[in-house]
Amino acid sequence: MPLIPVVPENHSHVLAEFDCLDPLLSALRLDSGRLKCTCLAVSRKWLALGTSAGGLHLIQKEGWKQRLILTHKEGSITQVACCPHDEDFVAVATSQGLVVVWELQLERRGRPERVSLSWEHRGHNITSLCWDSSALRVFVGDSAGKVSYLRAGSSKLGKGSAFVIFPVQTVTTVDSSVVQLGYQDGRLLVSSLSRCYLCDTEKEKFWRVGSKERDGEYGACFFPQSKGLLGGQPPLLYCARPGSRIWEASFNGEVLSTHQFKQLLACPPLPLITFRNEPNYNPAQRSPQSLAFSKLLYLGDQNLLTWSDSAIYIFTPQNGQVLLWTEVKDLADVAVHRGELFCLHGSGRLSHLSLLSAERCVERLLRRESWTLAVTVCCMFQHAITTSRARKSVPIDRLEHLKSQLGSSPNSELTSQLEEVIAKLEPLDSASSSRRSSISSHESFNVLDCGIYRVISRRGSQSDEETNSLINQSTSEEERLKEFSFVQEDDQVDPDPQSSERTEADRSDQGMQFHLPLSFRPKPPRIALQAVKDSVSSFVKKTTEKINTLQMNSELRQRPEYKETGQADTISSTTSFSEDMENELCNEASNAEADMQELRTATEKAVSQIRDPLVLLDPDCLREALQEWLPILERVLGPEAADSNLDGSGEDRWERDYLNPCAEQQGESTGIVAEETKEPPQLGAEAENQPTSDSAERFSSCRSSPEPVRVVSPEAVPSDLSADLTELATLYTELSCFRNQNEALGCLTFLRRYFFLLDQERVRRMCLLCYQEQPEMMSSFTEAMLELTQSSKVVEIIQKGDLLKSLRSLRELQAWGAPHLLAHLHRLYEKHGEAAVRSFSQFYPTITPADVMTMAQQSHFLPYLDNLVQSRTEEHRLSFLQSLLEPESLKHDWLELALTHDAPQRCDTMTPDGQPRWHSHCFSWGYGRLLSLLTRLPADLSSKEKMAETCRSHGYWTGYLYLCKELQRRTEVFSTICQLDDISLLEEPDGVEPQTLDEWKLLIQLSQQRSSAAESQQVANVNGSSWSNGSADCEGKISPESLTLMLARTAGPERALKVLEECGVQPVFSAHSELVCELLRVAEKRQRAMIQTMLERCDRFLWSQHA
Repeated sequence: MPLIPVVPENHSHVLAEFDCLDPLLSALRLDSGRLKCTCLAVSRKWLALGTSAGGLHLIQKEGWKQRLILTHKEGSITQVACCPHDEDFVAVATSQGLVVVWELQLERRGRPERVSLSWEHRGHNITSLCWDSSALRVFVGDSAGKVSYLRAGSSKLGKGSAFVIFPVQTVTTVDSSVVQLGYQDGRLLVSSLSRCYLCDTEKEKFWRVGSKERDGEYGACFFPQSKGLLGGQPPLLYCARPGSRIWEASFNGEVLSTHQFKQLLACPPLPLITFRNEPNYNPAQRSPQSLAFSKLLYLGDQNLLTWSDSAIYIFTPQNGQVLLWTEVKDLADVAVHRGELFCLHGSGRLSHLSLLSAERCVERLLRRESWTLAVTVCCMFQHAITTSRARKSVPIDRLEHLKSQLGSSPNSELTSQLEEVIAKLEPLDSASSSRRSSISSHESFNVLDCGIYRVISRRGSQSDEETNSLINQSTSEEERLKEFSFVQEDDQVDPDPQSSERTEADRSDQGMQFHLPLSFRPKPPRIALQAVKDSVSSFVKKTTEKINTLQMNSELRQRPEYKETGQADTISSTTSFSEDMENELCNEASNAEADMQELRTATEKAVSQIRDPLVLLDPDCLREALQEWLPILERVLGPEAADSNLDGSGEDRWERDYLNPCAEQQGESTGIVAEETKEPPQLGAEAENQPTSDSAERFSSCRSSPEPVRVVSPEAVPSDLSADLTELATLYTELSCFRNQNEALGCLTFLRRYFFLLDQERVRRMCLLCYQEQPEMMSSFTEAMLELTQSSKVVEIIQKGDLLKSLRSLRELQAWGAPHLLAHLHRLYEKHGEAAVRSFSQFYPTITPADVMTMAQQSHFLPYLDNLVQSRTEEHRLSFLQSLLEPESLKHDWLELALTHDAPQRCDTMTPDGQPRWHSHCFSWGYGRLLSLLTRLPADLSSKEKMAETCRSHGYWTGYLYLCKELQRRTEVFSTICQLDDISLLEEPDGVEPQTLDEWKLLIQLSQQRSSAAESQQVANVNGSSWSNGSADCEGKISPESLTLMLARTAGPERALKVLEECGVQPVFSAHSELVCELLRVAEKRQRAMIQTMLERCDRFLWSQHA
């Protein structure tokens, strides 16, 4: 067979058909000429097929089993839509204009029911159905341009909702037939034959998308931006235009740009990977395609799908590129769910396609033992198969197995082409493909028998080799060492190819002359040994040449025996030294392989042990398993593993560093104890105390100087071993951190020593949980992340000092995860302080308040928390703040923090004896909105009592009154209100109004007592030296007179005066108060007379009816 052509490198995805749905259609009898499939819809669970006989088949995607068939006598099924948020509901449209919403009731094992029905579009062809993204509401569009919606009643909505029939409502009528409907976040998108409309269904507002009209079937859809770099942004709109163009518009309908795909579609189509026929790729260019995209669908991860009757097109509109286009014959309709495509053909046939990367396609083909198809895809997409990233999906041994399966077949060309692909494979975690082109033409390398790469530089001239100067010799040795550079790959894998490209650019700017494409990271001693070997070889050569030159010296001719002896000794000694160094170099390489194999064995043993539930759930057994594994790790990957001269074995170093970290200091202190025991017995106690304190001092000094953080592995670790090492290392760190024993040094040391093995996200969460007890853990984690992200381009932008530009760059980094983003935010905070931390709220939920608390000062944390809470809508702020309180104890800490920053002076809100000052509740609190939310959070009784006491001690009387009201301490409430002297505090909805006559009596008595105390104080201080609140002239003060008027409005003037008499209060009413009381009496009398008249008339009417 001919050679398989290779597709260009910009193509990385394919459409593949792995399942054949023909048997399913045969079982449903949908493959006959009389009964055909007319429409389809797909969801996570269902594949819904509408038929020409009015039946709706619901197929369970798992196993392709038919679960239900729903029949309709109102015509054939023309449209079907599955509810995206509740798969128990399906909407169906028939050819007579009927729309039915079915509730399947599978959870309750009941019969499906029609829960909603609409004849609003009778006599018209229904062209589109669209579900509300959050409610049980279906939007319907027809060929006359009418758009309506019907709401489905269900018992899930509440008691009695299943018996409610909601009326059908018309949304709008557009100028032409509806082509496609879309709904997202309260906005309805209507695409007609002439233009697109955007409707706000809540506010009933309408916009036109763009100003130019069109003529034909052109689709439109919403494009969510909730993933990737644009998380949290409102959705975009994409509207098809003539000539293979697509408008990109904002959520408000404003056109942002126009994407032109006409010229981009001149590329050749990618073949469909299917068992039906052999994939065939023709690299010849096509002519530009001018198409009308009749439907637009959101597909998978930030892709846009459309189709014609002969091809499927998938775009990535964020960068304006064509992901792929594939020829598929006789297409009638397409339904998508994530990366799955279900295609309905004109003949009634169904096909199930999957959009996936080339390496994933090969993996699935190998799993299905489709050997020929797998080889074809490997050869066709060899640029994607040969990369190191593809080794996770397609390991080398799988490809070797694939080649062995082809060995018995006659396809020799196919086998040879596969062998070429295997020869180009990069091992896992290798960077050779991206760096192979960077090797200079004047440099090369070869591989020694021991596995070491030796660099051969061709830049030296003949004159340099003949130079006998020792200075030139040392200079050439230094240059050779500089040229012996290796690629150091990041331990953290970039989440997207763009970030890896940025990393490559960073490395290329570091001035390295070339990159050696090694699949491992050599240890420094290997580099040194290689340099020594080269140096010795050069020295032997130069020494031999020098001795041959000196043979002509007359002085040496007089002593030939000495000359020959010295020359032979020199040559033999240097030659033996060179051979010893080469043997030592090879031995070290073999020892490194043996060490790595030993580490793999120990790791597999430890992993098998912790997978036993009895070991995993027992901390002591778990600790024993990890302690048995830890010395091997220390010997192979420890900080001293690279040194050629080691003191003791790995077990000894592990015991010295972990179990006895300050052994030398303790040894010294033991010696002191031994000496001091020789003192007299009466000094024995002092002799014991002295070394103990000295030992503690030395122990603290040992802790105060931690070793450097290692973020790069000293050895290359295979990916399968690296995953197990990461699991064990992270588990050991968490276990040693949360144990109650004194292991803080061991945990901290282990974190700094083996950070390159740890799961950064788990370590971050661990540091947050133990921050109060061990803050040094978070500081070490931050130090490690700062070092790990030092080479990022964002660091340069932050150092320039432009806060807005830095924040813009960090928003693009949000997809990297919290640890990387946290390191850059730490730099930004050090650069800009409070101004930076106020803007950190935009990175929630990637960065949580707990992260900011460990980074910022308390006075800077409060603005961040306030901005974060206020960024939510008012009705969601309380629940959002509640979700942030993990653990619950943070509530009181944040309350205390808000009460002590940007707050009034305590002497302004409280008297010296701790009582409220007059109108002190009117003072402005800097974080009043946050305080109001904190006091209104749900809490238990003890927490509310503690918060109420905190508010009282700081003079925050608004919160204190609310909490006392919640605690039913109404006596304290009324006493505080009387001292604050503000009658508005007794009025609803924010105030506390007395509910019984006893409470009114108590309030009047408290007011009388306060008035008497104020009058006596004014009499005693006639010179005005005492503080006066001036309440005599203030409106809205609390006095027996004002309270009586309030009670008269509530219970009537007569009852109010009676309560005053019972309290023994005889206030002097002003003319205004007397007039108000008189008017209330008259109003009460007239109201009683009116009620009496109405009752008499009703009585006479009833008696007349009875007669």
